[in-house]
Amino acid sequence: MLYRLKTDFRLSIITLLATSAILGITPFAVMRFVQGNLLAGAVDLGIMLAITAGMVYAWITGDTARSGFAMALVACGGAVTVGALVGEPGLFWLYPCLVTSFFLTEPRYAIFINLAAVLALMVHGVAFSSLVQMWTFAATAVVVSCCAYVFAHRNENQRERLEHLATIDPLTGVKNRRSMDQELAMAVASASRTGISYALVLLDIDYFKKINDEYGHNVGDDVLVDMVALIEQNIRKSDQLFRFGGEEFVLLMPGVDSTGLRAVMHNLQHIMHKFLRHPGGQVTASFGVALLQAGEKPDDWLARADEALYEAKDTGRDRIVYADGRVASPA
Repeated sequence: MLYRLKTDFRLSIITLLATSAILGITPFAVMRFVQGNLLAGAVDLGIMLAITAGMVYAWITGDTARSGFAMALVACGGAVTVGALVGEPGLFWLYPCLVTSFFLTEPRYAIFINLAAVLALMVHGVAFSSLVQMWTFAATAVVVSCCAYVFAHRNENQRERLEHLATIDPLTGVKNRRSMDQELAMAVASASRTGISYALVLLDIDYFKKINDEYGHNVGDDVLVDMVALIEQNIRKSDQLFRFGGEEFVLLMPGVDSTGLRAVMHNLQHIMHKFLRHPGGQVTASFGVALLQAGEKPDDWLARADEALYEAKDTGRDRIVYADGRVASPA
């Protein structure tokens, strides 16, 4: 639970805002029922139930886009209804809704929802004691919405930049080990749920330290970048490449069987033999390959691929070793 809140920004916002809304609305709902204002109390109760349902839906399905949009619609629509029923005191409920809508859904939808809510109250008109009050409310609502939009937009940009820095390797542009851990866990869960097969390839450039020592780290960096480009040009869009550390990379491939996997690996090895070079000549790599087994944990899966990689390097390098059966494919 805490892991999802830390890694899913919109889900954390939905949870926080929904909890705050429920805690804030509950006392007023109780008060209105006690005072005999059953209609207003029923509206408050309906808003709470709808917000709770949206939060639960987001947790169960992970679809934070639809649940966030629905919650923004319910919050602003509920605030308009309360304002129409109780008059001027109900207007104040719309302001927090105008702010939170930009965090719950996309800006274009939030702008539409906010404007519709303000216009609905103005057209109804019962909540206002004068035209001056009505237009003052409209002006302040627009200012609040604009400020919320600017803040939410900047916050989203900063979040995306931080997420990029935290998950992308700056040299090669592929995902880093942190992203890999998340994707492996998701792959294991997906395989358990859908039965889709997954293959994990751990590859290590042969004699990479020698390249750095003899030709410099700039040449070594160029080799890493060139190898990543070659691999990405020869894999599917559904495949994912990660930098595991140093000259080690991990390739995650969904929906492959043992026969197709061997064909893919043979092709990657052939492509690297043909095109990957440094000033001293050809660059080769060793590969450890493991198909995900039923009930296997990500760490165990990665460990089997790692053992296969070590075997590939110990038995001559520039070869592919498959963890299932320990069959080696030499260059």
